[in-house]
Amino acid sequence: MAQKKISRRTFVLTAVFGSLLIMAMVIANSVWASNQTSTATDEAVSAVSSFYLEAMADRRAKTIANLINSSFEQMEKAVAYIADEGADSQEALRDSIGKVESLLGLSRFALVDEDNIVYTQYTTYSGGSRHTFLSEAEITGRIISTVSLYGSSKQLCLTSPTRGLSILNKPIKACFVQLDIKDIVDLLAFDNQDSTNFALYTRKGGNLSGTELGSVISNRNLFDAIQAFVPQDVLREKRKDFETAKEGSLRFASDGMEETLVYVPIQGTDWEMAVLIRENIIQDQIRDISEKTLANSRKQIIFTTVSVLALAVVLLFQYWKLSRDKLNAEKETSRALHIMANTDSLTGIRNKHAYAENEALINRQIQSGEIEKLAVVIGDVNGLKYVNDTQGHAAGDKLIKDASSMICRAFSHGAVFRIGGDEFVVLLQGEGFDTMDEVISALNRKVEANIQEDKVVISFGCAILTPQDRQLRDVFERADNMMYERKKALKQMGAKTRDT
Repeated sequence: MAQKKISRRTFVLTAVFGSLLIMAMVIANSVWASNQTSTATDEAVSAVSSFYLEAMADRRAKTIANLINSSFEQMEKAVAYIADEGADSQEALRDSIGKVESLLGLSRFALVDEDNIVYTQYTTYSGGSRHTFLSEAEITGRIISTVSLYGSSKQLCLTSPTRGLSILNKPIKACFVQLDIKDIVDLLAFDNQDSTNFALYTRKGGNLSGTELGSVISNRNLFDAIQAFVPQDVLREKRKDFETAKEGSLRFASDGMEETLVYVPIQGTDWEMAVLIRENIIQDQIRDISEKTLANSRKQIIFTTVSVLALAVVLLFQYWKLSRDKLNAEKETSRALHIMANTDSLTGIRNKHAYAENEALINRQIQSGEIEKLAVVIGDVNGLKYVNDTQGHAAGDKLIKDASSMICRAFSHGAVFRIGGDEFVVLLQGEGFDTMDEVISALNRKVEANIQEDKVVISFGCAILTPQDRQLRDVFERADNMMYERKKALKQMGAKTRDT
């Protein structure tokens, strides 16, 4: 009887202590697993934050670089146009400058003669004291500088030499445009600013854009703002990165929150693009799922390991589905914004920004030998200024839309872009390339008939990619020259020009 009591007592004690031990082991394992999950989450958040910011900063830096290159190209066109105009008076020169600003979308375009006299659309002034680049004895190449005139917002000044140009019997040594940095900031604001922040900085860390880089840095000097949060050796390293135009990243904690900052240099300038995100924005979303998993695990502690694993699988699937749906929504938003940024508001076709993106892609394909057949067609609408002056801008807009419809119908197998006020570009490959000659011949016949009927008249020029071409610009220039020759021929047939 005593033996039975001892055996029963031993069994009960063993069952109780065994159960407690198993529960303790399960709880300990759950806590360990939770800690491991938290650590892995932090590491994943850091990796995702850096990758996301690097892509965002690089995309914005390339947008500015493309804007600068495009502006320099438009300046070259403006100089060529003014040289052809051959202004014989101050009034005629100002009129020519006003035309190129309107047609080419240039901002504050100006010419500078050998005596540092600046000619703009509205005035003429001595620029020696107002523009530092004029202190150069000779301007031999492109100059990119940052200016701030009379307390106004900062501006980006793009300067280019104008060799061989003479106006009003005075040699012109340079031309320049001034882009308001606020306008550049508006161009870059294509992401959700609730979670990410960006700003432009000088090599010394000064804020150029006036945008706030988070609550800690705000719009102050970058290095002054972070010196309280990072070691001095790290601060020196980041200063050196800025001074030597390097890209990099930085993590620091403020108010108990981890901040991730990525910076990249902007090609051709002395600027750095910086993008920042608070990691808790990502952590809150991921950890919310983790905490639900842990809470459910505590409630299900008496269940078998299989049940816990099954629950974890369900929760992970829900997290994956939520992430997938959110990613798809972000992709749709990004796609819609991209379409808006690349669409001409008047005609509904692709615009100059879209052409710049396609040009960069085609240049890479040309250099890698991926393209064999490619043609560029340039169309310039005749008589737009005449229509605007005699019938009003509404009629001018209708003329542009009619011209766009005519070009799109003809080149249904090509990519059509409106890159200026009255200038269109068509890129032809594949079937569009193969049928190019007959399409252009039919268009030219239609245009010549339209001259007599006072309908849409467009001057077309075409050029084909050759093995000697290194970039799309080479083909574009040949097509542009052919277009001007065609414009002269149409003028002799009675077509309207800018002057008639």
